[in-house]
Amino acid sequence: MAQSEPTRTAEGPQELAGRVALVTGGGRGIGKAIALKLATMGADVAVNYNASADPAETVVGELRDLGVRAESYQADITSTEQIDTMFESAIEEFGKVDILVNNAGIIKDRLLIRMTDDDWDRVVATDLRGAFACTRAAARSMMKTRWGRIINISSVVALAGNPGQANYAAAKSGLNGFTMSVAKELAPRNVTANIVAPGYITTDVTDALSDEVKKQLTDHIPLGRRGEAWEVAELVGFLCTPRASYITGQVLAIDGGLALTG
Repeated sequence: MAQSEPTRTAEGPQELAGRVALVTGGGRGIGKAIALKLATMGADVAVNYNASADPAETVVGELRDLGVRAESYQADITSTEQIDTMFESAIEEFGKVDILVNNAGIIKDRLLIRMTDDDWDRVVATDLRGAFACTRAAARSMMKTRWGRIINISSVVALAGNPGQANYAAAKSGLNGFTMSVAKELAPRNVTANIVAPGYITTDVTDALSDEVKKQLTDHIPLGRRGEAWEVAELVGFLCTPRASYITGQVLAIDGGLALTG
């Protein structure tokens, strides 16, 4: 049974007031939920998108309704040039970037013997190299202000593997190792870096699966249900707060116990 999302308001402790967050792939799904959560906590938000301008603009409107500043930025995160331009524009608008959520990613599922070089290269370029380039750009701002939060959205697939997803598992596993190295490098500047690894989460992609496939996936989850995007966002929000200032270099699965089943 799906869990009800808490009422979204800007009331309560504004733990992230004065902070600026940039969320890649923030126009829909988990990225949208994260952007909205950070806004309820007081953060101004830059929403990155690649091709879906209308959903991103809709999210920006919702963010502004919560009383924060928000802008959308188009950038293909496989392009270092576009990433650098996006960060330059965001810093010019907001003055800095305190929080980076590397959420954008793609899948190109295919069994190993049928997987093409392009299937491999596109997933690795988006899910791993894109996160690297965004993190490098954001780190410059964070190191200057001596404060930062980097949250990389990985996957339970990186922890347990999955048939047909060798490219995705490799990219996300690489993202985990990358994040741990970044955590060590940036810790002296008061910048933390952590990994959130979702399992089977309700999104547009998973909603398109057949009922039979949904049941097969859910049957393997000890908690017996899919997770919700807002639940992932709650964990990300916590990791961005001062309460999480002593947590860095960690992989935090949010999967209903799926990784426990192997």
